[in-house]
Amino acid sequence: MAKLKISGPWSGVLDVELDNWTVIMLREEIARRSNCGVESINLICGGRILKDGDGGEKLLDLGVKNNSRILAMRVSTEEGKSLNVELMAEEERSNRLARVKAAATALAKRHANGFLPVEDFNIELEDQSGQKVNLGSETDQRAIMMGLMLHANAKQLIRKGNYKEALEVLIMGEEAFSLCNPKVIEFVDNVSILQIDMVWCYFMLKDIKWLSDAGLRLAKAREGIERAHGKDSSRVRLLQAGCHPELALHLRLELLEGVAAYHSCMFDKAREAINSAQMKYSQLQVPDEALSHVMDMGFKEGEAKRALRMCHQDVCKAVDFLFEERTKREKKREEDIERQKEIKEQKRYGMTPSKKAVDLQRLKELASIGYEKNLAAEALRRNENDIQKALDDLINPETNSFIQNAVESRKRKRQRQTTDAAVDKLVLMGFDRTRAIAAFQAGGSLEQAVNLLSLPDTKSTVDGQPDSVPTASASEDASSSISNIEEIQDMLDNFDNGEGPSTVEENRDSEMESELARELDRASAVSDYDMDVTKEGEAITEYLALLDSLMNSAKA
Repeated sequence: MAKLKISGPWSGVLDVELDNWTVIMLREEIARRSNCGVESINLICGGRILKDGDGGEKLLDLGVKNNSRILAMRVSTEEGKSLNVELMAEEERSNRLARVKAAATALAKRHANGFLPVEDFNIELEDQSGQKVNLGSETDQRAIMMGLMLHANAKQLIRKGNYKEALEVLIMGEEAFSLCNPKVIEFVDNVSILQIDMVWCYFMLKDIKWLSDAGLRLAKAREGIERAHGKDSSRVRLLQAGCHPELALHLRLELLEGVAAYHSCMFDKAREAINSAQMKYSQLQVPDEALSHVMDMGFKEGEAKRALRMCHQDVCKAVDFLFEERTKREKKREEDIERQKEIKEQKRYGMTPSKKAVDLQRLKELASIGYEKNLAAEALRRNENDIQKALDDLINPETNSFIQNAVESRKRKRQRQTTDAAVDKLVLMGFDRTRAIAAFQAGGSLEQAVNLLSLPDTKSTVDGQPDSVPTASASEDASSSISNIEEIQDMLDNFDNGEGPSTVEENRDSEMESELARELDRASAVSDYDMDVTKEGEAITEYLALLDSLMNSAKA
């Protein structure tokens, strides 16, 4: 029996069995002794509210110990309901954050190590010019991908004004980037932008306790941006063909530096930084006439404003910029389609013993010297994509014969799987299985099989073939008809080939993974710099007024 010291509407000591009592039981007992309703009592222990949970958790499981102090707070029914709603919202937020982190971790792990993608998207790293890059080791790439996904999610939350949750996601993103070798990301600006976004959340939350931390983060961000962008942003200017996409980012950085300086009583430094931010804010204001000219070219208002801001209000440059962006998007769509075809091809070849996909570039090299593609793919698969070992196996008559047998075995298995899947589908439509098998083999596709089975004069004969199916079609080799069945092929892309683990993964949070992937997909080389600076403009006006007020007071 443990003793709990209770204070509140009723004060005293309660004898309880910690491994038997629940929060609900404790609440009911304190309410009874306080002569009030159970719903009007809230319990706090160790600085946190004790929640009822599912009613099965014991006090001992919640960290309540012998001689623990319990604060009982009496609230009105409406206050109790409001608190319950708040607690539910907090719990939902915590669950969502956990899902975001888990999904980002899973995605980064799959896409950084050569595993076969199981999604309808493929995540790859690109530089500012849109070129695919491989940064550092597998661990580094995983850390960068995870950091980028979390940062993209946080930026979406910032746009929605959900700064508290965005800050927590940014902290997770910062932790992810910290796992990467600093030398690998020394000349990219993603970490610096994340630091600026964190301080922006501090500012929007009006959280003064983060002030000292804000100054350190901003100093690191400025150092990182100057290193990544080059002196006077020369590297960005080169990559972006003379455009100034980083202007809004520097505006936010200087504003935050000024705010941090103001609250540290460094008023001269604050005025210098905020005046500089104000100049950039003026440069980012888009004249109506220029906006109208760009929109007349068929562009929407949002993209027209963005282009004009990045091109110093130069209409011709803005239009060129937008057409170039449109070309890049189209090229990316084409590359994505091509990559999906490659992923589909990779899945047909199965996985290496360590669950990696067959390297298509090395496969092309072997195919270019005359080896049949399926045979070369199997040699690479068995040898963990080691092209020299794969070549040795292909040259050796004994291992070559063994590989050929394996390829034929997989082909037959795939054909059986294809046939079984198609027949099962026909049976689900209500057709007899025997007739479905015959129709499928005769028609060569699911659509043809349905057409044959739907003919009014089609009857099953002794040998199982429909009367209306021509003999020549019915006697064709099954492999020639099955190989062209696109309707069923997609269903079999993830099948376990018996020579490695299945590519299908259990317990995936597909909804959250898709959300993270969509946020990344919407990003472009300049999306980090694409900001609506309305709130920055308001803050500049506010802090310049505060500085003027201080100056006038000093003069008085």
